[in-house]
Amino acid sequence: MNLRRIILFTISVCAALLLCASIASAAEETNKAAEHATEIFKWINFAIVAVVILWVFGRALPPKFRANAETISSAITRANAIKADADKQLADAEARLARLEQEVAELRAQAQQEAVADVDRIREMAKSDSEKISLAAKAEIEAAERAARIELKSLTAKLAVDGAESLLAKQLTAQVQESLTSEFVKSLEGRPN
Repeated sequence: MNLRRIILFTISVCAALLLCASIASAAEETNKAAEHATEIFKWINFAIVAVVILWVFGRALPPKFRANAETISSAITRANAIKADADKQLADAEARLARLEQEVAELRAQAQQEAVADVDRIREMAKSDSEKISLAAKAEIEAAERAARIELKSLTAKLAVDGAESLLAKQLTAQVQESLTSEFVKSLEGRPN
């Protein structure tokens, strides 16, 4: 429709120029009329060339302009989406950065609590191990003491036997042995079998 308007406008302008040219040529002398007619035809020629150029560009350029406009529009839409995503990431990063000191303080407090708990646990384990070692040492001491007593009793008995044997060997003479044997035999005779 725009093309039809342009063509109609161009034809109207040409007709008006022709009308003006014919009026001017009738009113002027032939010499001047010829100059004016040449000038009018130049203007008509210019108008025709201008209309043709406008018509060619009117048909070829709008689709290109629309394609460029659509490309620019889609690029703007993508850029807005990317900007919105970047703004969201920035807000998230700023929020995390704001919470960073609080998280660090929480981590330190948690580490201190864990350290105190570890110290208490290690103390309890050391106390428990100390008690176990103490009980084991007492048991070993008691066992060593029992063994020493048994060994001491055995040594004492051996020494007593050795001492009694040496004392008997000194006091037991042949006469004393004979008298002991005879008394033993007499004691056996008096017993009922």
